[in-house]
Amino acid sequence: MTAQPSPLRVVCARAAPAPLLQVDGVSLEYRTPERVVRATHQVSFDVHAADRFVLLGPSGCGKSTLLKAVAGFVAPCEGEIRIEGAPVSAPGPDRIVVFQEFDQLPPWKTVRQNVMFPLMQSRGMSRREASECALHFLDKVGLANFADAYPHTLSGGMKQRVAIARALAMRPKVLLMDEPFAALDALTRRRMQEELLALWHDAAFTLLFVTHSIEEALVVGSRILLLSPHPGRVRAELNSHQFDLASQGGAQFQATAQRIHHLLFDEAPHPAPSPARTAQAR
Repeated sequence: MTAQPSPLRVVCARAAPAPLLQVDGVSLEYRTPERVVRATHQVSFDVHAADRFVLLGPSGCGKSTLLKAVAGFVAPCEGEIRIEGAPVSAPGPDRIVVFQEFDQLPPWKTVRQNVMFPLMQSRGMSRREASECALHFLDKVGLANFADAYPHTLSGGMKQRVAIARALAMRPKVLLMDEPFAALDALTRRRMQEELLALWHDAAFTLLFVTHSIEEALVVGSRILLLSPHPGRVRAELNSHQFDLASQGGAQFQATAQRIHHLLFDEAPHPAPSPARTAQAR
């Protein structure tokens, strides 16, 4: 009689789920009046469903260009980007971008109308359906009471919340955020980070987030891809799911932030001076 595999063996034999987003050996270039500039060089990474995946690196490393390529705005000169195995060749409603700029909302539309518009245009919703959906997501970001306000009456943080509500209402496969909180003051930025994490815990969407702040990457991300200075190459990939806003200031958080800094800028950590050396230096 042939022995039957145990349930444990059957579970172990199952293949891991395929990545939702695959960036495979992607090099990106742009042209200036003088020359062609390489922004990234053969960058590869996978993003799984419900990941909070952060692209982190210094200014000019190509992280925003890479996000635009995932969005379909920039075509790779080498390599391929795939969503659920299908090559990305153009923008689409399965990838929605929230930019850094506050003025990404048409000023002649109310807050509700700004959220409704893409739902009717891209998702084919009726006005009533779009209005109900818009109010639902405006409530999620705490702006239901401002549904009939116009963008010029809102603060920068409130405008970003509208942009996030509009993006989430589209229910994209991947939400793309390009340094969305960089221009905010420190207190508003922290509050927006809190709200983004609360939204993720509620809806578990897949996030691809660009920042040049090590602390923000550790707080927002569950996984972090480190990119070298120009042109952007992969330096390392780290797990950061163990950190949150309450971790800031803790020893492990600070040690990880320092390690990332050294990895990004190719510095060797300086050893702590010994007591004997300290005594001699006095």
